[in-house]
Amino acid sequence: MKLVVVSAGLSVPSSTRLLADRLAAAVGRQAEAEVELEVVELRDLAVEIAHNFTNGFAGRKLAAAQEAVAGADGLIAVTPVFTASYSGLFKSFFDVLDKEALAGKPVLIAATGGTARHSLVLEHALRPMFAYLRAVVVPTGVYAASEDWGAEGLEGRVERAAGELAGLMRGLSAARPAEPESLPVVPFAEQLARLAAS
Repeated sequence: MKLVVVSAGLSVPSSTRLLADRLAAAVGRQAEAEVELEVVELRDLAVEIAHNFTNGFAGRKLAAAQEAVAGADGLIAVTPVFTASYSGLFKSFFDVLDKEALAGKPVLIAATGGTARHSLVLEHALRPMFAYLRAVVVPTGVYAASEDWGAEGLEGRVERAAGELAGLMRGLSAARPAEPESLPVVPFAEQLARLAAS
């Protein structure tokens, strides 16, 4: 299974990336199959995203990120909260994705912020955006305020959300149609001979 993490953190190190890494590790622990992980750091794609808006073409790195997201079995999307919503960079990346890229794809939404007062960003901004993109958003979103790091509760939410994503990834991977097997061709005369013998 391929898991792609989209992190919109701007600083290094970033609490957004730290949360993304914790979520990815938890999915890896709970998946029943080997998980191939790819991290997309939007900070490194900011210029190419802006150019894509102005010229309509994705640069090499942006195109690779778009392809990774489209080809993923599951997605973890994590943004810092700016002005009570997702960051502009985060939204811009999803604006330049193909409109079918997330259709039916399991997505775990998460956000970081300075205060717990912004925790509803998951429900009033991220969940509606991903619903519009026709993604399958797991029921548990994870918000981490500054005071949550090292506090009781965050790890439980991380594990619960990761379990939900891993379950959806397993289910949707199992539901994919298998490659058709080549059926043996039995000549018509032979079929008639078998029918006559019985």
